[in-house]
Amino acid sequence: MKISIASGKGGTGKTTVSVNLARVLNKEIILADCDVEEPNAHLFLNTNGKSEEVVSILVPTVEEKLCNSCGECAKICEFSAIVSFGTLPLVFPEMCHACGGCAKVCPTGAIIEQDHRIGVVEISHDGNITLITGKLDVGVAMAPPLIRAVKNRLPKNTAAILDAPPGTSCPVIAAIRDSNIVLLVTEPTPFGLHDLTLAVDMVRELKLPFGIIVNRVGSGDDRVHDFCRKENIPILLEIPDDRRIAEAYSRGILMVDALPEYRKLFEKLLTNIDSVRAREI
Repeated sequence: MKISIASGKGGTGKTTVSVNLARVLNKEIILADCDVEEPNAHLFLNTNGKSEEVVSILVPTVEEKLCNSCGECAKICEFSAIVSFGTLPLVFPEMCHACGGCAKVCPTGAIIEQDHRIGVVEISHDGNITLITGKLDVGVAMAPPLIRAVKNRLPKNTAAILDAPPGTSCPVIAAIRDSNIVLLVTEPTPFGLHDLTLAVDMVRELKLPFGIIVNRVGSGDDRVHDFCRKENIPILLEIPDDRRIAEAYSRGILMVDALPEYRKLFEKLLTNIDSVRAREI
């Protein structure tokens, strides 16, 4: 089963939920940090045995001697990663989606695809948790290829928790697609509600089962709860606005380790997740 933790905005507590949920599971679990532009799940785990693998995508280069400046490569590219104005094509690797179309349509074989590094995937362990982390290189514009590389390293038949990027753009879609359930983390504020509505529209468009987790309950108002009642969306977990949680977080200590009374909340979350999935089947 793949459980994705997402949110309409940053700072709601996605990683807090992801790492604490992984901790309370009493079985082998994969925690995939798909927030590749700013991964931070490793800050809360005491991992060891780290391995690292470079991830690259294929981008075109042009053999000038073979190119006849026909412009077919530029015509097929939907992302303007290669352009031609009746001259030798110009390639913009940071815009390339590595589809390979330009190489296929080139009539003279002037386009050669070469590896272009975009980041790394790190694998480490903390007890029953295997952490798979994607780290996008500085200056790389596109996160989805690296997110797919992280997901491709998920072992089959092993439960996985995916800590998705914030927002509702392409990186989030790449992370949560094909999940069994999506947990949307929000906060009881006007900003939290606004971005939650965008996230709800996103998962409904993808036809994925989902539920809501409200973090820092008591710090705002009831508009998020009213929205969930009106839209018939289940609230699977409420985390109180507890200063002790923030203090543990600031020290890189998991909530369920520092404050054992919260372990029951996350154990109940697992039960609620099963209920949502059963309702969807």
